[in-house]
Amino acid sequence: MGIQQPLTYLFVPGNRPERFAKALASGADRVILDLEDAVAPADKAKARDAIASWVTSLAASELDRLLVRINDLTSPHHADDLLWLQRTNIKHAMLSKCELAEQVAGVLAHMQPGASVLPLIETVRGVLAAVAIAQARQVDRLAFGALDYLLDLDLPGPGFALDSAALTIAMAARAANLPPPVAGVTPELDAGQVQSDLSHARALGYGAKMCIHPTQVAVVREAFRPDAPTHAWAQRVVTQWQQSNGAGVIQVDGKMVDKPVLLRAERILALAGPSQSL
Repeated sequence: MGIQQPLTYLFVPGNRPERFAKALASGADRVILDLEDAVAPADKAKARDAIASWVTSLAASELDRLLVRINDLTSPHHADDLLWLQRTNIKHAMLSKCELAEQVAGVLAHMQPGASVLPLIETVRGVLAAVAIAQARQVDRLAFGALDYLLDLDLPGPGFALDSAALTIAMAARAANLPPPVAGVTPELDAGQVQSDLSHARALGYGAKMCIHPTQVAVVREAFRPDAPTHAWAQRVVTQWQQSNGAGVIQVDGKMVDKPVLLRAERILALAGPSQSL
């Protein structure tokens, strides 16, 4: 069924080291140590030092779950972030306001071999360059910063223009054979709003979500989980397909099932998790 991609990405301010270990223990698939919006300019250096000190104590499996969000190319802190990356064993970086594939290469040049970059697309320029960014070397996924995009295009709120940008990024990711992109944060902690935002993002082709609080992690993970009837249907499809000995087309619940339907059923079982899958 393939490797299940991360579903939840939890932000933690880089200048709050007392929260780092808690974030790793929160159940989030990935933890984003933030050097950008969550950290005041006067605290950037302190945040870098705190992260660099903490990651030296981590096991390889824990280090692989971490990303560091660095400041964008226009920021006066970007160059310092890159120099700092050279001196750490950080394996994954998130690049704020990525607008060119060349910017990805610029970050990788300051990281260890085998490192990866997750471009955060937050501007009109970034959306227009999404196809090239998705095809850049060592990009493992795209993410959409919807709140910053609203500001960049001076939009009054969500609507067609925001959805169009989100869909463009999702199509760029698919064309580059990347996993579905990561949806932006929900500022509200209300579980209903988080679920609603995720449902909307999934309808636009997104397969993960950024979180700003540990309580959102469980909400997002549960929202991805298929309901009981859908899960049972997927189990029937996969089981009967396996029993058909490669028939090509079978019937399940009175409906025809071919390879695309089987693939959808396998994805549903993967989202259900190991405790519920076949």
